[in-house]
Amino acid sequence: MADDLTRRGGQDRGRINIHQEHEVRDWAARFGVTKDQLKAAVQAVGDRVDEVERHLRAVAASAS
Repeated sequence: MADDLTRRGGQDRGRINIHQEHEVRDWAARFGVTKDQLKAAVQAVGDRVDEVERHLRAVAASAS
């Protein structure tokens, strides 16, 4: 079943659906990364928000 875009807050806020443009946009903004960086993180560690956030922090720490 497709997301109901009229309802605020996703069906499962613990997961990132990279096939929904609005989710990619919103999660990328929340984490301060590009859409491509978010998609790469999801591909690397899966769609769980906590894992993606941990991965993005590790990537940022290794870059500085």
